[in-house]
Amino acid sequence: MEQTHTSHNGTATTTPGAQRRVLVVEDDATIVDAIATRLRAEGFLVQTAGDGPSAVDTAEAWQPDLLILDIMLPGFDGLEVCRRVQAQRPVPVMMLTARDDETDMLVGLGVGADDYMTKPFSMRELAARVHVLLRRVERAALAATTPRSGILRLGELEIDHAQRRVRVRSEDVHLTPTEFDLLVCLANTPRAVLSREQLLAEVWDWADASGTRTVDSHIKALRRKIGAERIRTVHGVGYALETPTP
Repeated sequence: MEQTHTSHNGTATTTPGAQRRVLVVEDDATIVDAIATRLRAEGFLVQTAGDGPSAVDTAEAWQPDLLILDIMLPGFDGLEVCRRVQAQRPVPVMMLTARDDETDMLVGLGVGADDYMTKPFSMRELAARVHVLLRRVERAALAATTPRSGILRLGELEIDHAQRRVRVRSEDVHLTPTEFDLLVCLANTPRAVLSREQLLAEVWDWADASGTRTVDSHIKALRRKIGAERIRTVHGVGYALETPTP
């Protein structure tokens, strides 16, 4: 584990990521060095950990703003790290997986991860996703202190924008910040079909079509939480939020 400074020469930086803390948890030295180098160039403070136990300890002591977390780790895996860290305090998590396995992705999203990337990936995209994820968290914090008009009710589905809470049949449903933003995006135009590319651009601020599988996996995770029947798939196009017929 190492602590780094904000830039290559040790001086302060004014880049958008300045002073934001990212904990990179990965046991492959080549990958962790590449990620850390890119994030330093973006102006982030970085620490690294190479196994599950040290990741949890570092997260508790250092209080990072974001975790980049590999699933396969010594000690215990990234899913357990995510569970334990989220139990300490909410923190956005970018999950990394070496396998293009949708089950891994869905389980990761289910234990509190906000986004995922499958290896190999570009450092440019990783850095962009980190910035987007942090902006989303900032928007969520702002929304919590900025009341919006009322609560949106779509049948038994209830969306409270001010508190960023969702209820189904009056029962609270825990959504990650990404899942909440995805649901709101669909709910803004109920029954209208939004393409994967539209959702990717709106929710992730990411215009590259290579990320559309991220949308699919988040939709599946969202369906598991609010009910599969509430989100309709239009094959070859995208998704729509179903609402009760008047």
